[in-house]
Order: sequence, then structure tokens, then C-alpha cells
Amino acid sequence: MNEQELQRQAKHRLAILRHAEEVSGNVAATCRYYGISRNRFYRWRRRYEEQGLAGLRDKSRRPHHSPTATPEDVIGKVVHLRQHYHFGPLKISMYLKRYHDIDISQSGVWRILKRLDMNRLPSNKRHQAQGKRWKRYEKQQPGHRVQMDVKFITPLEGARKPRYYQFTAIDDCTRLRVLKIYDKNNQKTAIQFLDYVAQKLPFRIDVIQTDNGSEFGSQFHWHVLDRGIKHVYIKPATPRLNGKVERSHRIDAEEFYRLLDGQLIDDTEMFNQRLNEWENYYNFERPHGGLDGHTPYERLLQKTTQPTEPRL
Repeated sequence: MNEQELQRQAKHRLAILRHAEEVSGNVAATCRYYGISRNRFYRWRRRYEEQGLAGLRDKSRRPHHSPTATPEDVIGKVVHLRQHYHFGPLKISMYLKRYHDIDISQSGVWRILKRLDMNRLPSNKRHQAQGKRWKRYEKQQPGHRVQMDVKFITPLEGARKPRYYQFTAIDDCTRLRVLKIYDKNNQKTAIQFLDYVAQKLPFRIDVIQTDNGSEFGSQFHWHVLDRGIKHVYIKPATPRLNGKVERSHRIDAEEFYRLLDGQLIDDTEMFNQRLNEWENYYNFERPHGGLDGHTPYERLLQKTTQPTEPRL
């Protein structure tokens, strides 16, 4: 209740008190007329005699001491993650646990955001609902399938090169990623990236999955086969089949490239240095919602230290 409503409420109660004195001359009749109890009437009159008009306003029911209330510094961290990174309650809860050793439930974070009127993201940051939902799947062993794609990056105005290309590979099981920037997008760079991925990932790759882009044409296809790796194409116009790499590109846009906004990086080597820092953070430090709050590297350790069934 805002200040204006509290003031209106106090004036209404004062009118009831005056009605008993000036109109009905009888407390019981006034109480019947306004539908209130006599105890309430006498309580209002006593508070009015002691405090004046302010005594007729509803008092705050907030407790004077709340030992289980969320500390202000924790609320500040929740607000910072919401405002700067647009994280949801689950992601905020995971980050606070991992980096600040703060245990707060997803529902607790949501209540804080709700109280501060921050529970709804700006319209351009909300998840767009789809008419049909697709069942999430994942391979059970590292290297069973690695999704590969290219993200087009337009540098700031004034850069010498009109565009850069981020090649991305993500393991279907662990979500480990390998990233690299090139200034050209063709089969030659795709082949270079494949060799780079095969060298960098700490496990053998069984299958490479790509879309039907020209950079993944016949030269790339036969090079993959020559390395003893199977290459499969997704169906045309079905990017959802490459959903993990597509989703990871959205994370790049929200958590990496947005922080570079305003910085002119016009050198491929420098770009790759910054991207490598982000890759290490993503693989080794960033909690992943699809992995129950674990990092891709932690999921790799889980998969490689547990007994597994032989591959078919």
C-alpha cells in the first residue's frame, strides 16, 4: 500500500469516528452501519487520541528482526547477476554456490527477484516459446558425436576486415568446446579447424556432425573420413538438430561478445587470445544448467572415472 492509499485509509477511519460522535451518537449503530466490530472502533479511537491521524494508518507487519532473512550482500549479488548477465534463478543459484560458497535455493532467488520486480526479463532477452517442444538428448560417452558450426561475427565500424568467423566444436556428451577465429570461411579453414579440434580434445572423436554449409563440402567430408572419423550432415533447414552448438553460440553472444561491446578488435591473433580465455572459462569454470550445475570438464571427469559399457 502506497503513501496515498494509507492517507486515504486514515481519513476514512476518522470519518467513522466522527460519524459516531456527530451523526448517530451511538457506537453500536455506527459499527453496524459500517460493518465493523466495536473492538476495532475502540482500537481506532484509542490510537487516534494517542497519535492523531497517523495512528489510524495500518502499521507495517514486517518483523523487527528476521534471523532467516537473506543478507543484503547476497541480494546485491543476485541483482548484479540479473542486471548484467540476465541469468535466471537457477543459474544465479549455481553461480553463488560455486563462486561465493552461498547456498540459496532457486525459489529463494526467484522470491528476491519478485520482491524487487525483476522477475521478468526485458522482452528482447526472454526465451521465445516454440509451438512444438523437442526432447533433449545427449550421447553417453565423450567423443561419440561432436557438433561443429560457424558463427559469423561482424566487427565494429572502422575495422579493416568486414567480418570474422568463429568456428565452434562441442562434444555432445560433456559440452566441452573448442573455439577458433578465422578471417575466411571456406573448406580450407574448416579442415584446419577439424585438425585443431582433434588435437585439442582429450578423447577420440567418432562422429563429426555439421550442417550443409559450403565450408563443410566434399573436401572437408573426405578429409574427415581420411582421419578415421565419420561425418554426418543434418537435414537441410533443421538447425535444431545441431541444437547444442547453436545454443552455445547464443551463450557466446550473451556472455562473451556483449562484454566486448565497444572494443575494436581488428586482429585475428588478438581475437583468438580473448576467445581462448572465454573457452577456458566455459570449459573449466562456468556451471552449466544442462549438466546440473557442473562444468564440462567436471562432466568429463565423471564420465572417464566411472566404469562404462564398451562401445558398439
